Amino acid sequence: MTVAVLPGFARPMLEPRLPAWIEPRWWLSPEELVELAPEAEIGWFDLHDKAPMLEAVAGAQDLKWLNSVFAGLDFLPLEELRGRGVQLTNGTGLTAIQVAEFAVLGMLAIAKNYPAVVRAQDTGQWLNAAPGIRDLAGSKALILGFGAIGKRIAEGLKGLEVEVTAVRRHKAEGVLTPDEWRGPLGEFDWIVLTVPGTPETEGMIGSAEIAAMKRDAVLVNFARANVVDQDALVEALREKRIYAAMLDVTDPEPLPAGHPLWTLDNAHITMHLSGIPTPQSMLRAVKRFAENCDRYHKGEVLEPRFDPVRGY
Repeated sequence: MTVAVLPGFARPMLEPRLPAWIEPRWWLSPEELVELAPEAEIGWFDLHDKAPMLEAVAGAQDLKWLNSVFAGLDFLPLEELRGRGVQLTNGTGLTAIQVAEFAVLGMLAIAKNYPAVVRAQDTGQWLNAAPGIRDLAGSKALILGFGAIGKRIAEGLKGLEVEVTAVRRHKAEGVLTPDEWRGPLGEFDWIVLTVPGTPETEGMIGSAEIAAMKRDAVLVNFARANVVDQDALVEALREKRIYAAMLDVTDPEPLPAGHPLWTLDNAHITMHLSGIPTPQSMLRAVKRFAENCDRYHKGEVLEPRFDPVRGY
C-alpha cells in the first residue's frame, strides 16, 4: 500500500476515485497536515497559509510525488525537492476558465465604469448618462504570457472584437517575442499579464514600461505581484499617467488598511479572488489527480509536470 496524505475538503469527490493500492490519510487542518506529512509517499498539501505547507513538505522526507492545484510553486524549496527526487504536478489550466472570466469581467467593468453604476444604485441616484464610454470592440490588447489562462482571455476578448496580440517565445502571426513587445507597447489599450512567476518575469513591468504606455492604457495583472514594480505603478496611477490598473495580485496580500492602492479611484483591486477553486475547478483537479495516480503506479510521466528550473 502507498500512503497518500490528502486534503479532507476534497474527500467526497476524491475518495471514490482512489485506486485500491492507495492508503489515504485525510487532513482538515494545518496541524493535522503537519502531523501526517511524514507518512506520505504522495502528498497534496495545499494551504493558502504557506508556512504550515512548507513545514509539511520539510517533514515529508519519504515524499515521492507532491501534487498541487496552485499553478505557481515558486514558494516551495524547489532545489531541495529536485535533489530529493520529488515529482511535482501543479494546477496549470485548472482555473483558466474562471480567471479568464474574471479578467474580462474586470476589463468590461473598467471600460463602462461599472463601479460608478453600483455606487449610484447604493445611493438611489438615477444616472442620465453612462459613466464609462469606452468600447472594448476595436481596442487593442497585449497579452504577456500565453499559457492556458492567456489563451482563454484572448478567446473572450476576440469574441468582443478586441484585437489581441500575444507575447510568446516562438514567432508567429499576431505574436511578439520577448525581445519585441516593449517597442510597440504604446499602441495598446490593455496590457494583460498572465506570465508565470520566474526570475525572468520579475519586475518586467517597471517605470520605463509604464512610461511607454499610452495615457489611457489599462494594466491588468493576473500573474504575480512582483511582475510589476508596484511603487512605480502607484505613482503612475496617482499622477494619471495611465488610465487604470486591475490588480488581482498585490504585495503584500492581504493588502493592509491604509495602503495607497485602496484610495486610488483608478486602481481596481480584486483580492486574488479569481484563482480560488470553484466546485467545477476542484472536480477537474480531482479527476486529474486520479488519472495521475494511474500514471504513477505504472511509472509513467505525470501531467502536468512542474519544471523547477523553468518555474512552470
